[in-house]
Amino acid sequence: MRVLHVFKTYLPDTFTGIERVIWEIAEGLAPEGVETHVLTVSKEASASPRPIGRHFVRQSRCSLNVASTPLSLSLFKDFRALAPSFDVIHYHFPWPMMDLLHLGSGVRRPSVVTYHSDVVRQHRLLVPYLPIMHRFLSSADSIVATSPNYVQTSPVLKCYLDKVETIPIGMSEVSNADPSLIDKWRRSVGEGFFLFVGALRYYKGLPFLLEAAERTGLPVVIVGKGEYADEIKRRALPSVTHLSDVSDEDKLALLSLCKAFVFPSHRRSEAFGVALIEAARAARPMISCEIGTGTTFVNRHGETGLVIPPADPDALGQAMRAIDDRPEMAMRLGQAARARFENHFRSEQMCARYLRLYRTVAESAASTRVRAPAPEPGVALGASSKGYSVREIKHRSSLFNTDWIDRIHEPHGQGVDSALDRGDLTDASGRRIIQLVQPDQIHNLAAQSHVAVSVEGSEYAANANAMRSTSLRALRSNLQSTSLGDRIVP
Repeated sequence: MRVLHVFKTYLPDTFTGIERVIWEIAEGLAPEGVETHVLTVSKEASASPRPIGRHFVRQSRCSLNVASTPLSLSLFKDFRALAPSFDVIHYHFPWPMMDLLHLGSGVRRPSVVTYHSDVVRQHRLLVPYLPIMHRFLSSADSIVATSPNYVQTSPVLKCYLDKVETIPIGMSEVSNADPSLIDKWRRSVGEGFFLFVGALRYYKGLPFLLEAAERTGLPVVIVGKGEYADEIKRRALPSVTHLSDVSDEDKLALLSLCKAFVFPSHRRSEAFGVALIEAARAARPMISCEIGTGTTFVNRHGETGLVIPPADPDALGQAMRAIDDRPEMAMRLGQAARARFENHFRSEQMCARYLRLYRTVAESAASTRVRAPAPEPGVALGASSKGYSVREIKHRSSLFNTDWIDRIHEPHGQGVDSALDRGDLTDASGRRIIQLVQPDQIHNLAAQSHVAVSVEGSEYAANANAMRSTSLRALRSNLQSTSLGDRIVP
């Protein structure tokens, strides 16, 4: 299998949160026979693929940057040349250039979108972008959220619940920190400090961390580069040490020396917090903010660390004092963080789930069987009794209460000439299959096959019903030149 990842930045230029996730997937699936390439843009674009570990990076030349979005005129040409030879295209959202690439290139391959974050900072540009974004997400075969917390709080993901799957981010195990590096950093910054690691961006909550450090006098080490570095230098707090550029091995040494990991991100741009997983892997207690994202999925209050309100230096200072005053609690929280890492955030778990998803969307594209919501058993049985061959589509999110339809497809179970698979009429999979199968009739049950779920999620049910009817009408309009157009009754 060949998989092409698409994202705005990657190695060797940058290697922060999303880039690390791509790297983990690419390297983790190489032993499974998955050949991975990453298509990105760079000011120093290379004409040929660059090997990165056991995968490759392909770079299109960056033309300019607008609102933190790199743009490339050559990206469309490069994508058209590359994409047809891959089994799956894996997009990493958000990057508006990527939406245009998918919709405007004319290339149609099975697609997965990992939805890393809502569009937060560029909200003024969101209104004109919304139609493009929804067309892009609607056309994707599958959307991946990185935590159930983000699914519950994202207004965008709520529109696509029937094609959203949650796959938490995972990280590989690492060796213990080098003792010589531990000694080096102990002499330089001491031990028992509160550690922050990450890009110094607007949403990281660093003003509140500096305020808490000044009020408590507790030692803080900040590791990272970015727009807030000048403010750290200007404040010049005696209890705060700033390290702008350290290696991964140095970070392991600093994690082994710190008392706790502090992560005060206060806006939804912090959709997960890969640095929290690294802290949990190192068995360190964590302090983070409740912002309705994956940070609270990684760090559970009172279990693996402390969770506080966002943008609250008083609460942050109190949490730091609580961990500093109670070493036995800090140890207990750190041990629980390590256990949670082992159970939920290992790279092997993430890669295995992505591999299953890749195979599902690739097989769906290759199949001519119908893939979306399952008709009621009576429809299938009644149609079969009249000599019909039935093709059925079941929602990807229909993971429970499906015994009543699954039994029809058991060998020799009901004698029904039918095929059942997963998909949706609101994306390319359902429309493609209808065109391939050329059915005589289409029965659209929309979101009504499970009454309790439809009532509980009434907004989603109404949206799903409307979108599927609209999708069928659009498909009928496109097929009016054929007899199939007259057979579709939304």
